[in-house]
Amino acid sequence: MATARHAAQAEQAGVGTPSRRPLAADIEAFLQHLRVARRLAPRTVAMYTDALHWLQQSAADDDVPLGQARAHHIRAWMAQLRERGLGPRSIAIALAAWRGLYRHWGRELRVSHNPVDGLRPPKAPKPLPKALSVDQAMALADQPVPTENPVLAARDHAIVELLYGCGLRVGELVGLDALPGPQAAGWIDPAEGTAHVLGKGSKRRSVPVGRAALQALTDWLAVRAQMAPPDEPALFVTRHGTRLSSSQVRTRITALGQAAGLPTGVHPHMLRHSYASHLLQSSGDLRGVQELLGHASISTTQIYTKLDFQHLAKVYDAAHPRAKKKQTSP
Repeated sequence: MATARHAAQAEQAGVGTPSRRPLAADIEAFLQHLRVARRLAPRTVAMYTDALHWLQQSAADDDVPLGQARAHHIRAWMAQLRERGLGPRSIAIALAAWRGLYRHWGRELRVSHNPVDGLRPPKAPKPLPKALSVDQAMALADQPVPTENPVLAARDHAIVELLYGCGLRVGELVGLDALPGPQAAGWIDPAEGTAHVLGKGSKRRSVPVGRAALQALTDWLAVRAQMAPPDEPALFVTRHGTRLSSSQVRTRITALGQAAGLPTGVHPHMLRHSYASHLLQSSGDLRGVQELLGHASISTTQIYTKLDFQHLAKVYDAAHPRAKKKQTSP
């Protein structure tokens, strides 16, 4: 709400900005407390300042002294923010600022209760995960790695195949060791065609490794010793022979996506989303996909059913004769 971007968004939506009448001295004292005692970031203080301008103006419009505000007043003022076009995130910031103000006044014995306690902002809709189409995923996997170093090319190709072919998280991928052992967070057994990984919450799971990923892994292992020193356990290493980091994998995946000409910024988790979405489209087995992804709750996996429906809707719109608009005769 405080930045130029927020102001521009509000202006485009036809939302007015809060009144810039000077804040009351006791509100300014609270903001000073946030700056000095709490050491909040300047951007946070700026957003809280805007929120408190809204609060002061709303109370003045309704002729309600702020020290006498009750929960029904706060609900009404929160509803006004929604009517003015503010989204759930901005309203949550406003409520946090208002709650903090009354909490501060409560410590100073200026108010007997906090009218904001117990109030919750409207829930923000969860965005659907972004996934590649099957053709895009194939284009990324088959894209020649943009490097003149064949060892790096073999490494990066194996990384793409494992991320998309096994649905690994990037942290699980970089945690893989070249050989199993008591200290290994994860490893791949080529004979079994299985990846054993350490996932979220230190939970282990095993996932099948497809033929393409196994071949890419074999190609990488054949040249890995040219980059990795003998005592380095990591499966994937940098040019300097140290374990590859998650951020380095993200950089490489983004570069590969650009080289493949994909229309969207590609990142490792997008390949996991693509893996899940394409599996669900092919099998319809939600429980099986949950196990392969290592989700503790099936509700987390169910988001891919929405992604799958979105895909089917696009197919319908493009192919079904009843989905096409009638051509109006001149």
